[in-house]
Amino acid sequence: MPAFHRALGRAIFAALVLFASPLTLAQTPPAPPPVAAFFGNAPFGDARLSPSGRHLAVRASAPGKRDFLTVIDLDTNSAKIVAHYNDADVRKFYWINERRLVFDTHDKGVGPGDQRFMPGMYAVDFDGGRFVELASRNIVSSTGTRIARRLLPPWSQMAGNTPWIDSDETYALAAVGDTRSELSHVDLLQVNTVSGQFKTVPRPGATRGWLLDHKGEPRLAITYKDLTTTLQYLDPATGKWRELTSFPTFKETAATIEPVAFGPTGTLFVTARGKAGTTAMHTFDVNTGKLDPQPLLSAPGYDFDGELVINRDKVLGMQFRTDAVSNEWFDAGMKAIQQDVDKLLPTTVNLMSVPARGDSPLLVVTAYSDVVAPVFFLYNSKTKSLNKVGEARPGIDPTQMGRQQFLRYKARDGLDIPALLTLPPGARRTGLPLVVMVHGGPWVRGKSWGWAPDSQFLATRGYAVLEPEFRGSTGFGSNHERAGYKQWGLAMQNDIADGVRWAVDKGLVDPKRVCIVGASYGGYSALMGLVNDPDMFRCGISFVGVTDIGLLFDNGAHFSSDTSRDVKQHSLPERIGDPLKDADQFKATSPLQQAARITQPLLLAYGGVDRRVPINHGTALRNAVMRTNKQVEWVEYPEEGHGWALEKNRIDFWGRVEKFLDKNIGSGAVR
Repeated sequence: MPAFHRALGRAIFAALVLFASPLTLAQTPPAPPPVAAFFGNAPFGDARLSPSGRHLAVRASAPGKRDFLTVIDLDTNSAKIVAHYNDADVRKFYWINERRLVFDTHDKGVGPGDQRFMPGMYAVDFDGGRFVELASRNIVSSTGTRIARRLLPPWSQMAGNTPWIDSDETYALAAVGDTRSELSHVDLLQVNTVSGQFKTVPRPGATRGWLLDHKGEPRLAITYKDLTTTLQYLDPATGKWRELTSFPTFKETAATIEPVAFGPTGTLFVTARGKAGTTAMHTFDVNTGKLDPQPLLSAPGYDFDGELVINRDKVLGMQFRTDAVSNEWFDAGMKAIQQDVDKLLPTTVNLMSVPARGDSPLLVVTAYSDVVAPVFFLYNSKTKSLNKVGEARPGIDPTQMGRQQFLRYKARDGLDIPALLTLPPGARRTGLPLVVMVHGGPWVRGKSWGWAPDSQFLATRGYAVLEPEFRGSTGFGSNHERAGYKQWGLAMQNDIADGVRWAVDKGLVDPKRVCIVGASYGGYSALMGLVNDPDMFRCGISFVGVTDIGLLFDNGAHFSSDTSRDVKQHSLPERIGDPLKDADQFKATSPLQQAARITQPLLLAYGGVDRRVPINHGTALRNAVMRTNKQVEWVEYPEEGHGWALEKNRIDFWGRVEKFLDKNIGSGAVR
């Protein structure tokens, strides 16, 4: 091992050992890996280089300890923990210049229902000096107790701006509510991280988003009024805001664009939908208000989903996903570096992030595959040396994981349905028990190819896992997405069933051992799978699942929702249907109103403080199903919201899933 590798490894270990328990001899992990290996808190979160590349900031933890922030001096190979708490975990962090970082916190040991503190916002030097509290964690008070000055509002969030210039200033975002307790606008706050003083940037209207330019200055504001989104440009020549373009908020048109970033020369990069129906990256002329019709990058069959990779000098490339997430480089030097890294790590996809200054030879590499959970490396392009910094899931052995493939199958009406298929490690490839996992949203894209805790957990338990991108899913063009409009429980549901039939016809799956699983919309789909195809699905698991479409529009006075009135009035009717005009369809596609048709074993799990799908969705369905079907297992996590934030609950839930599946379609099932 080169001396640099050994020294850096010692520096990282020195930071970790301050919090670690006494070392014990490594033992061979059990087979398959335990639930906690997949769903426990990750001991390593992120690594970011300072603008010059001299320092590496790392968020990490040790068993039984809180996440802390440590900075490694790569010249001296020494490490110093610069932020740690007894009652909070360091969460997001950014470099704002060569000396200074900003970060916030959260409490991984407390669920959303028991949260008493906000994230806060803090600044600290790389050596731990000049620590300043910028935003209070106290929800009630915004008055500083340690320093005699006004703090940022407790609900402020870091804007995450790139350190284009050497300044102690950064930006924060603060959401402001209206009289209906809905979002009115988002303020942009300019903050001096040394003095703690801040000022509000004048906004051109009801802002919903902001974009900084290549000099780190506010340059673009996204405003909302009368169901219209407008991009406002702060002209540096006049110092005044002017409109660049506008388009309907809830209806996509040819004018619809999404701003992504300003490049180092001031070029505005946006995404826009082309004639083929997919979005691509374009440049937008802020002087003429015109979109360059020639895309910089497009992937046939995929919407652009990614970000620019930029340093202070130029746009180097992009990171985006098609079937998997990867880098595409415009810069010849970065292409060569990618080739060198790929030779050193030939079995993984190797994503690279760069420091702000282009003269640094160092890069952070995130390596992953279908069987490898993310592993972080530091690469030196001059010496061509590669040093491992940390692992997201050190308890995972790639040889115990299942292989995954991205594929497409035909729905009954001929539509191509993209999907991921994960097969159990080793073993046979025919007659397998199948778990169909339906993603939430539904107007999102599910996973891309790569290691994921839920699918790999199920694969190590012997199940094939099919994850369809049914119609209505985004990421595959407007035709695929719009084909799902008003198709809840209908064609969207048929796409799921057609995936099972495809797997059965291929001989992969035992048709008598199939279970359907999902969360949120996926939970709704799991329930409708039991309603529509009782002979296909032996069992179902629905967590935080919608149980009645009508409840999405009106859930009663006792259960608040985080879905805005405008979305309910102007988006949901087009995407799902109108509660009055489509009342008969809503009834036919409501698991709650069709509960008597659910006769299979069912596992239901809900969070007590969920505002996206309030718990009455679950309790009403549970009570209705149990009138005719006693094979219902109910789980409630009182402090959880729309998903499981707490490690103990994730481990508990997936342990229940393992037992439920084993009983119904696994080795414990009665044939």
